[in-house]
Amino acid sequence: MTDKWNDQAKFARTLARTFSEFFIRRDWFRVSFFARCAELFSNASPRKDVFALSRPAFKNLLRHPWVLGGLGSVALLGMVTASAIVSNTDDTPAPVRTVFLEQLALPPAIQAVPIDSAVAGAEFVREESVRRSDTMSSLISRLGINDPEALAFISHNPDASLISRQLRPGKTVTARTRHDGRLTAFYFPINGKDAMLLVERKDGGFIVSEQARTLITQIHVSSGEIVSSLFGATDDAGIPDAIATQLAEIFSSDIDFYRDLRKGDKFSIVYESLTHNGLHIRGGRILAAEFVNNNNVYQAYWFQTEEGKGGYYSSEGQNLRKAFLKSPLEFSRVTSGFSNARFHPLLQVNRAHKGIDYGAPIGTSIRAVADGTVEFAGNQGAYGNLVILKHQGQYSTAYGHMKGFAPEIRKGMRVNQGDTIGFVGQTGLATGPHLHYEFRVNGGQVNPAAVSLPDAPPLDSTQLSSFKTATVPLFAQLDLARQVTMASIE
Repeated sequence: MTDKWNDQAKFARTLARTFSEFFIRRDWFRVSFFARCAELFSNASPRKDVFALSRPAFKNLLRHPWVLGGLGSVALLGMVTASAIVSNTDDTPAPVRTVFLEQLALPPAIQAVPIDSAVAGAEFVREESVRRSDTMSSLISRLGINDPEALAFISHNPDASLISRQLRPGKTVTARTRHDGRLTAFYFPINGKDAMLLVERKDGGFIVSEQARTLITQIHVSSGEIVSSLFGATDDAGIPDAIATQLAEIFSSDIDFYRDLRKGDKFSIVYESLTHNGLHIRGGRILAAEFVNNNNVYQAYWFQTEEGKGGYYSSEGQNLRKAFLKSPLEFSRVTSGFSNARFHPLLQVNRAHKGIDYGAPIGTSIRAVADGTVEFAGNQGAYGNLVILKHQGQYSTAYGHMKGFAPEIRKGMRVNQGDTIGFVGQTGLATGPHLHYEFRVNGGQVNPAAVSLPDAPPLDSTQLSSFKTATVPLFAQLDLARQVTMASIE
């Protein structure tokens, strides 16, 4: 066998050398090529007539030198391979390894269930946030729902049509679908309720129901710095608008958030966040807050007495709830102040202006500045739509030019401080939408900024002791929120 491999190796080396000479000495190759090939084939093959039969073919190859070059490369590769084979001259047979294959049978339960059956029985859950440009169709498509019957039901069923009416950007919806995209269940949060609207496939069709959401309360600490406005700062800090509104209400007796804010004012808050399945649903209550306004520090801590009455108090237990709010509007601007002689833009005469005008868009909510009873609600000449509230002792307040009244506002009704009693309008003798607000003592109009108003009653000694104990963790959490502010500044 060794002689056979040696002959093949010699054949390959000779053929490679022959083609190599073609590139080095092409003229010489024309003379000796056929002679060398004849010698090669005569030594390597008993079929000596092979070369004679191939002579015309070789002449044609001479006209195509690149083909010859390729053949030479193949021959060289064969030489290297043959040399590698020849180097193993050991005649010892290679060891034989026997491999036994055993075919294992699957359990009957697995054999009986096709692979596609497992997928067909699966359900897939997907959540998406509503985008500003979304329609019901685009939202359904993005949720992976391929079910024209479901889309038609949601679009036309009277109960399910609430989904289209309340499709608002940022709202998170959830869908359960089968492997083929058919809808199993669709969950949609309802505005103003801790509930979900559920569209569910059942008995070959769809049904609509309302399900309560179980909310989990989480405590958050946050802080911010005023650059242009309170809501701008809370948005930058990722604080919900409902919490920002509470912050303004808590300190509304000490700070006018339209006129008193300064760039660089800081706030720190501890508040509740209500979540469902890990998603923020709405803000809860502010538990502790600090506001630094024009270098004046104001603090507030939530405390509920044993009688169930809660409120905000300073760190010393002083009630922050003043008997009267500084303004009947949360955010507004004063367009005309209290004056004994003001040029009236409509009457074109100088006359007393016994109140304060707050400019605001039509429909802005108007708050009762204190607890009281509705003494009058109706239209009264130049005042337009007017509400008069009677408060404790000698005090009363009036709200004019209103667009309309809040539901159930009528004479004799009790209202609490902060309750909405009506909406900004332009009724009566008014040049534009605004609220005309009057503060009255014994029936006469006075400047509210010049009146010393009574405070709400403080905590008694027993309540103060409970307050100190209950607010210890709030002190630590508020301090943590304050450190977040300092870290962001640094």
